[in-house]
Amino acid sequence: MKLFQKLIAAPAIISMASGFAVNAAEINQPEFTPFTKSPEVISTGDFKSDILVPGDWAYDSLKNLSNSPRFNGSPVHRIEAAAELKRLIAGGEGLMNGAAIDRLSDELGSELAIMKGRVDGLEARVNTIEAGSFSSTTSMSGKVEALLAAQSTDASANDAVMFNYHYEVDLNTSFTGEDKLNVEIAAGNQVANSVAAAIDPLGETSDNLAIEDVNYTFPLGVWDISVGESMDASKNWPNACSYKSVVRNLVDCGASNSVDLGGDVSLSAGRDFGDNWSFGLGVSADDGETNAGMFTEEGDDFYGFALGYENDSYGFTVAYSSKEDAGAENTYVGATAFYSPEQFTLSGGIEFMDADLATDENSTQWTVGISTEMGPGKIQAGIGTNGPIDDNAEELYAYEIKYSYPINDSVTLDSFAFIAETVPGIDDTTGLGFLTTFKF
Repeated sequence: MKLFQKLIAAPAIISMASGFAVNAAEINQPEFTPFTKSPEVISTGDFKSDILVPGDWAYDSLKNLSNSPRFNGSPVHRIEAAAELKRLIAGGEGLMNGAAIDRLSDELGSELAIMKGRVDGLEARVNTIEAGSFSSTTSMSGKVEALLAAQSTDASANDAVMFNYHYEVDLNTSFTGEDKLNVEIAAGNQVANSVAAAIDPLGETSDNLAIEDVNYTFPLGVWDISVGESMDASKNWPNACSYKSVVRNLVDCGASNSVDLGGDVSLSAGRDFGDNWSFGLGVSADDGETNAGMFTEEGDDFYGFALGYENDSYGFTVAYSSKEDAGAENTYVGATAFYSPEQFTLSGGIEFMDADLATDENSTQWTVGISTEMGPGKIQAGIGTNGPIDDNAEELYAYEIKYSYPINDSVTLDSFAFIAETVPGIDDTTGLGFLTTFKF
């Protein structure tokens, strides 16, 4: 019997042994029919008596063998006596008092068969339940993010206080012990021109649950291979950026187009070389929703690679990528790094974009952030360009600060504030908020 089955079956036996047995007067053949079809089950009409009383050899024998307070001079039902006999057999008394146990088993054989039928019925029901449950190799995790935030602009066009949420369920299944099938289901109510859109902690814009990501990861020799839809081409790449930004344009230490190459239908591969070195490469294509097709002249395709080194104190990553966008094939070169002595962690990154068309400008973006422990939580601050800045344009900056407080192992409260320049010397966006994350 499986452990789960034993846990369910045990209370049935214990209840009979502890005085909650069915009255013999209530026992009838139809009652037991759902539990067993065993030919060994004898109708209760064949019982010699409904009860055992003091002076009956079976009563006195069970009293002597068990020393149970149940045999205190009062009559007991035969089902109760059979439950006590079953306990004696399970406890090893059958080996010590074989002749007496054999004789009692013959006397109470019908009741023992009834009890066995009930346990077998419980096993069958448990097996039915288990057949409709998750695979033993499937795990589920999830989170709910709730954001209460406000923002203000110098132009006063988007002043607002808003509440946004994000709900996500993550299902992971392994078929070999080394692979993983990942399915993410999510919903949310993020809207344009909101704090959530500016910092992008949520992402989903529909209250309807939808498949957010489907991918499969498996080993192939020394490589880890991932294929999937709505998956980053850089899924298996190194990335030495340890700073988790607030403002969306500071994400991945400012190297989001190279070190963290996005995608749609993607293939990503990565491997470790030992001595803390790792390498990754990937390719991504449109999923064909616009009838452009994958890897066609009409579609937008990405590809790239990254090389990284990391140890406990420092690390760095360099990456290259090519991204098609509306017919133009722009290339990106980026780098991220971190340095972490005992007191704090310093992270940063930079990325250069080389425009394909002569009508477009090359651009640069960068981010620097610092984080350290403060009390029970963690505080961080960062600065960087508010997105890529054209070579001939005036730079726009974003400044941010955040404190993460762990309420418990499953709930975290992030308090943050930021200033993002949008028009040089004219318009800034100021925001602050509280993001509560519940993990389960």
